[in-house]
Amino acid sequence: MKHDYNNMWCTRNMYICSETSFSEMIRMIVKQGGYIGGSKLEKLKSKIKKLMLITTGGTIASLEGKNGLVPEMKADEILGHLPGLDLLCKIDSKPLMNIDSTNMQPEDWTEMAQSIHEHYHDYDGFVITHGTDTMAYTSAALSYMLQDLGKPIVITGSQVPIAFKKTDAKRNISDAIRFACEDIGGVYVVFDGRVIQGTRAIKLRTKSYDSFESINYPYIATILKDKIEYLKPVHSPKNKEAKLDASLCTDVALVKLHPGIKPEFFDFLKNQCRGIVIESYGSGGIPFQGRNILEKLNELVQCGISVVITTQCLEEGEDMDIYEVGRKVNKNVIIRSRNMNTEAIIPKLMWILAKTRDPKKVRK
Repeated sequence: MKHDYNNMWCTRNMYICSETSFSEMIRMIVKQGGYIGGSKLEKLKSKIKKLMLITTGGTIASLEGKNGLVPEMKADEILGHLPGLDLLCKIDSKPLMNIDSTNMQPEDWTEMAQSIHEHYHDYDGFVITHGTDTMAYTSAALSYMLQDLGKPIVITGSQVPIAFKKTDAKRNISDAIRFACEDIGGVYVVFDGRVIQGTRAIKLRTKSYDSFESINYPYIATILKDKIEYLKPVHSPKNKEAKLDASLCTDVALVKLHPGIKPEFFDFLKNQCRGIVIESYGSGGIPFQGRNILEKLNELVQCGISVVITTQCLEEGEDMDIYEVGRKVNKNVIIRSRNMNTEAIIPKLMWILAKTRDPKKVRK
């Protein structure tokens, strides 16, 4: 293979082709102790991606307080723990909030989506630091609110604060920034070296570094020592304008069935909710003997409430066509979730109900 040495940057003992990605160039040059100057430096700088870091709080930004860990660190303090990032990309920061993600609300999702859309044309990608407890809900919500994305929106956090000596925060945020430099579109969670589709992430473990899993969907990619290996093709929309639709109806409830749950409990929900998600057993069966829950769900639908059925099982989704307890469900009015995870169902139902409250249209 012939190389055009006039179109390469020379380091101490090697040549780097100009088609090499910018991040690869930097790593190779720094590793070899090389130097770049003059017009070639300016040309190299033109390859630098410009990212926006949006901070929302969470464990990654926490410090010890009187009553335990509290999000207090500012964006520049977080970035101060990651020297050398300016060699990979240019990062501007925007602090939106500084809260524990347990306190995250749908209105906060809206603020994030609006902020990204407002600055969409100013940056090549976006990184959001977020608490882990509700991260999966946020990643799913942003996937619905921001459509036709041609740029990456990457959400990350940590199980241990970045200010602690032993932490997963530095790797996670470095991986997130690295992935946000990719020429793809969509919303993703990057955690423990794995890239997860925004609507497929769940927090499975409370303390371990590998706390997030991709449910019923392959990992998009893995990241190891700054090297990205794609496991699934990513199709980004071309020549489309990113659209914002951040309206939500928060009148939604999540009910986990358990043996002995009172049918009368569902009467209370009639005047409180526009949509209800039922986490049923196994393949999606609904009790109809003893305490008749199926009858109550039919009453809810008759009252104009959208009812979605999912399963308490994490893997493989519901299949109400197998057992009698599933086949008795009127699938013409009840909404099936198939293999979606609850963290994606809740924000999607909120998003759809903001557009229509007709259960038939919601079901479509």
